[in-house]
Order: sequence, then C-alpha cells, then structure tokens
Amino acid sequence: MITRRDTILKYSEGIDEIVADIRRWLTGEDSFPGPERIRLRAEEAFFSSSMAREAEIPEIRFVIDAIFERAAFKYGILTGLLEDASVNEIMVNGPTDIFIEKDRQLVKVDDAFTSAEELEEIIRMFASDIHREINEANPIVDARLPTGFRVNGVLRNIALNGPILTIRKFREKSIEMEDLIAAGSITEECADDLKALVRSGYSIFISGGTSSGKTTFLNALTAAIDPRERVIIIEDSAELMIDHLDNKVHLECRSANSIGKGEVTMEQLIRTSLRMRPDRIIVGEVRGKEVVDMIQAMNTGHDGSMSTGHGNSIRGMLNRLETMYLMDSQISVSSVRNQIANAVDIFVHLRRDAHGMRRVCEVAELTGFDGQDYSINYLYTSGNDGVLVSTGNGLTDRERLERAGERLSR
Repeated sequence: MITRRDTILKYSEGIDEIVADIRRWLTGEDSFPGPERIRLRAEEAFFSSSMAREAEIPEIRFVIDAIFERAAFKYGILTGLLEDASVNEIMVNGPTDIFIEKDRQLVKVDDAFTSAEELEEIIRMFASDIHREINEANPIVDARLPTGFRVNGVLRNIALNGPILTIRKFREKSIEMEDLIAAGSITEECADDLKALVRSGYSIFISGGTSSGKTTFLNALTAAIDPRERVIIIEDSAELMIDHLDNKVHLECRSANSIGKGEVTMEQLIRTSLRMRPDRIIVGEVRGKEVVDMIQAMNTGHDGSMSTGHGNSIRGMLNRLETMYLMDSQISVSSVRNQIANAVDIFVHLRRDAHGMRRVCEVAELTGFDGQDYSINYLYTSGNDGVLVSTGNGLTDRERLERAGERLSR
C-alpha cells in the first residue's frame, strides 16, 4: 500500500528543491499570491521534474500536496493539524514520526517531514514567534504561542531520534464543571461539594500525571470563586482562562534571553504576588523550589488558594511536595510536613485511563500531621469500575464551611 509518509520520504530531495524554487518566486512577487496560484505553480513544477516520470498515480497527489503545504503555509505540514479543533496535542518524534491526540486516542499521522532540517526550521519559527532564540548552545524552547498553544521544541543535538516538537492546544472556550460532569469525569455530588469548598475558602491542591486534565479541572473549579475577590494567577506558561473575575492579575514566568539575562521565575512571582493584596493566589503548577513560597503563601492568610502538581496519588503528591520543599530548605522533614499539613486543606487527584478518559479518582481532606505521618480523610475514591464514589466520611474541619453558610452532601 502506498502511503503519504513513504512517498514524502521517497521524494524528499525533489520536494525540497521545488519548494525552494517556489519560495524564491514568492519573494520576487509584489504581493503574496493566493493559494490557487501557488498550487498551480506546484503542479507545473512537479510535472516538469523527473519525479513525474517515476511517481505512481497515488504518489502524484501526495507529492503535489506536500509541495503546496510547504510553500503556501508558514507552518507547512502542521498547518492542518493546528487548525483542526478536534486535535488536542501534536507530538513530532523526529522528522518521520508524527502523532496526535484526537478523541482521547493517540493516532500516528500518515505524513513526514522531508528532513531534520525542515523540522528544525519549523521549531525555530515557533521560537521566533515569541521572540525566543533556539540554537545548539540553547537547544530547548518551552513557551506559549500568541494563539495560546504551548510549544516545546528540542533540537537534534540533544535528541537521539532527531528534533522533537510537542504542541499542546487549548480550547478557545474553557471547559466548565458541567461539561466534566456530562463527560463522566466527576459526579455531580462531588462537583457540588468541591464548589462549596472553593466558595468557603479551603485551599485546594490538584494532582495527577501528565495530560490527566489538572489545568482543565483547576480552570473549571475557579468558576466557583466569588467575582468580587482579588485573585493573583501565576503560571509558567499561561493556560488558565478565568473570565468571570474582574479584579485579577495574571502573571507569567519568563526565560532568560540569549545572554542569560531577564529570567523571571515562579518563585519570584509568588513572592511579589504577596505584595499585591490578593484574596487568593492560584499557581498553575509547581515543579521545584517555588513550592516553598506557595506553601508559605497558603499559610499566611490567603485562604482558598489553589495549585497543581505531578503525582501518582494523593500520598505520592505529598511526598513530591516534601521533596520539592527540601530542595530549597534546610529544615527537618517533620517541619516540612507540618507546614504542608497546615497549608493545604483538600487534595483532588485525577487520572487518565487506558481509553484516554480523564477522571477525578480521589478527593481527600488533609486533617493534619501527627508527628509521624499525615492524617488523611478520604471523602471520595474510585470504585473498581473507575467511577467516583463517596466514602461516607464527612469533612472534619467545618468551621469555614459553616461561616460561609455552605453545606456538603455529608
């Protein structure tokens, strides 16, 4: 069977030559021709080349499309995937292997780049869009595009199977809690309880693995925040869309420039946010020593603050928080555990199952630290079928709940 991917690899040199010729022609034009003229030029160039004498019938369309896409569009063969709203993530593992996540499934795309050079050119183009520089001395770019997409690119000098490009796309309209209930990600009972806890000012930490839906869930949960509150949002790459709040400040980290200057870390942003008179602080994701400042912020009167982190369970997330805290602190483990127990009230853990379904699988109250271990009161857990069920346990610390006039299901 003749595939597009195999055809591109077979005629890669010829495709590159024609694309280069068309780009030279475009440079000489007074205005950018329409797609029809570019496609016509691609067809004429193909049938005038030696490829036309070698190509089989199915290969002709593949080659002409390949030439047209590279000549007509800034992002070449990725353009269609970037514009396809049903594609959530694009993963390019070297020039010959392209995968996407679509409808919760990973799918291999029948396409390829002609060379590692072409793929690296695309990565550099993404970097230039956000005024970043990527080269052999600085071979990684990780940033948010003006479209809101998050891009991570790695050049081949540190990637064994060629340049790597990962693009995570975010919806123009944020997913609401009702959407998650309808999708089966959370039960209505649990969602109502969590919204009541947010309104009452309990500090909430959301954990889960990569692509488990942490940011999406955090975004949905923030809808319960009173719009009269002042909220400071801090992210490594801006992803949250909290539209109902008028009095908000959205801060984003910044990488150092080509001479190593201008870096702004999450640690710095959390510290400066404390001087902005926040009612709540929302930290998109903690990955390192900034957890110290986040915990301190939660312990200094900013009730209802929220954050996310990578962990394989609630207990696993607690261990990771300890490790991250100790990266920048010389205090004892028991002191760290005590501070974490005083800072975080509620943990929510999400998991992405084998079918791509993202679900809340654990909700627990962190009730304290007894000097040896954390005291955890599980409110919801997953049954054998993966569906969230109540444990029957009630919330231990109900003071803020009662003060806010809120009620839980138990």
